[in-house]
Order: sequence, then structure tokens, then C-alpha cells
Amino acid sequence: MRDMVEIGMGKAARRGFHLDEVALVPTRRTRDVNEVSTAWQLDAYRFDIPCVAHPSDATMSPDSAVALGRAGGLGVLNAEGLWTRYEDPIPVLHELSQLDEEAAATRRLQQMYAEPIRPELIGERVKQIRDAGVTVAVRVSPQHTLQLAPVILDAGIDILVVQGTIVSAEHVSTTDEPLNLKEFIADLDLPVIAGGCTNYQTALHLMRTGAAGVIVGVGADDFSTTDTVLGIRVPMATAISDAAAARRDYLDETGGRYVHLIADGGLGTSGDIAKALGCGADAVMLGEPLTLATDAPAGGAWWHSAASHPKLPRGMFSPAGEQLGTLEEVLYGPSDDPEGAMNLFGGLRRAMAKCGYSDLKEFQRVNLILDR
Repeated sequence: MRDMVEIGMGKAARRGFHLDEVALVPTRRTRDVNEVSTAWQLDAYRFDIPCVAHPSDATMSPDSAVALGRAGGLGVLNAEGLWTRYEDPIPVLHELSQLDEEAAATRRLQQMYAEPIRPELIGERVKQIRDAGVTVAVRVSPQHTLQLAPVILDAGIDILVVQGTIVSAEHVSTTDEPLNLKEFIADLDLPVIAGGCTNYQTALHLMRTGAAGVIVGVGADDFSTTDTVLGIRVPMATAISDAAAARRDYLDETGGRYVHLIADGGLGTSGDIAKALGCGADAVMLGEPLTLATDAPAGGAWWHSAASHPKLPRGMFSPAGEQLGTLEEVLYGPSDDPEGAMNLFGGLRRAMAKCGYSDLKEFQRVNLILDR
């Protein structure tokens, strides 16, 4: 039953729950951690861990996308980022790694991203990733999909990510040609991940477009300002659970077509990842946690892809902080961090073992309890 609360005469609101308000409940059975699989498969592509990178230039370059792919995850390069605007963005990234004043950093981000996108660089960056032999995923915003998709697709990608703060199956506009996501996906012969979304209805509609994966959430973390700028805040435990309900209904509706859910937001530790998957997600999209890697492109600085918006930035710039280890150590350990920021997927594997589950699909059935 939905928990509705009257907030005034004629207006009710539903109660939602964040990941830090729920906890996993172990069963009577536990498992050997070595007998637990964290493998995840999207369409024809199999990954050792359910990790998709947030397409921020702070953490994703062609080299880091390759590194994450070789480590078992999925790197996602931003087709509208610095790597497709500058022949050599290394000096730009280095400058950003040295910034420490928030307001000045936002202005500088806007200036840097004002450079035009160079289509030929998209092909070069994709080729660099593809030549390394890992799965190639590229992100494009909904408003630039029709313009940039031909270039991206011609470059030879494996997975296309159509991502904005909020993506709907039906965008209404009287000034621009709207993106009909269903028609667009139907013309492609590769899997598309689309999002974000925050509720059952939007998730269901995105599934009906033919998307192979749906992003749940708006990437909120300590540096996101989507709440203060737009008034949109996503209780991720509820949002994921609602999207999982939409997936169940869509499975019945289609006679068995499964759409993957990728949680994006509120994920800073291995415990957060475990709870997101326990709520029904198939994978998680990580951004800020990857800045802890010593090989992060911006040297530990962090900003969301929406933080550089020329008119309405939605995200604070986080100056470079302490980096704790290599990407491999952030993902798999060993860790000397007691709070779950390192060995993220070793922590997930152990959580699954403690709760008695051997694979991710089974783990979605774990019991949860509210403890706040």
C-alpha cells in the first residue's frame, strides 16, 4: 500500500525512502564469498561487475573507459564532453584539477564547455576505445541525439546511452524537432540505455520505447544541485523499487522482454551499491566514487555532466581531494578504508554472501528493513 501523507488541503504526497533509510536482512543461509558471482549481462555484452561509469569528464576519458572495461565494468564516454571538443584536453583537465574556488570553477567549466563539439574527434575517441578490445559505450543528451547520433553510430560503438537529468518517452516542443525515442531506437541494431527517470510510469514508458536499459535516478550525490535548482529530489530506494515494479508489469505485458535498471544517485559506498541492487537494480552508475582512483583523469576533482550547463548549471564543482588507490583497488581492493569507499565490489560480493545469494538476479529478492 502506498504511504500517502496529506501535506495540505487537497494536496497529498507519497512518502519515499532513501538508500540510507533501508538495510539488508540476511536469511538463515550464508554462502562462501568465493561462490558468489557479480557478473552482469546487458544484451550480448557480459561484465564481471554491475558497474557503469557516469559519463563525466572528471572520471571518464578514453583511457579510463578502457581501464574500467578491462576491470570488468562499462566505461561511458561523453560525446559532448571535453574529449570531443579539444584535440588535447589534458591541459584543460589539469587546470580543473588545480581549481579550488567553487564559483570560479563553475564559470571556468562553462567557458571550457563552450568550445564547439568536433565530430571528427568523436570517431577518434571511439576508435581508441574500440581498438583496446573493450565494449564501447557513448553518452549523448536527448537534445543532441538526432544531430550527433549518425556520427556516433558511424564510429562503431556497441552501446548508446541517451541520458539527461530527466528523459521521457514523450517530449513536447513547439520550437524544436522532438526526439521520438521509440522510433529512434527501432531504427537501431544496438542496445540503447535511456534515462534518467524517477517513477513507475516514466520507467514503464521508457521500457516501451525498446530501450535495453533504463537509468533510474538523476545522479544525485553530495555535489548535485538538482534539488535546489529544479526542486527534484529522488528517494532512490523507492525510485528503484517502483521501476522494478514497472519492469515486472512490462515483462507480463510483452511476454518476457527484460529491461535492465541502472541506479544513478546516492551511491557512495559498497553498502549503497548492495542496497540499490537489493531494491531491484541490475547495475549501478558510479561517478564521484571513481574520483578516489589515482588514475582519474581530473586528478580527483569531480563535476556532473550537467554542472557545465551554460545557463543553468546543476552541480557543484568538487576540488581534487585525496585519492586512495588505483581504479583496480577502488573496485576490488585491497582496502584500508573502513567506511566502504574502496573495494566496492568486494563489499558487494560479501554482502551477497552474508545474505545467502549466489548471483545478482537472486539478490534482488533480498529482504529489506526500514531502520530510520
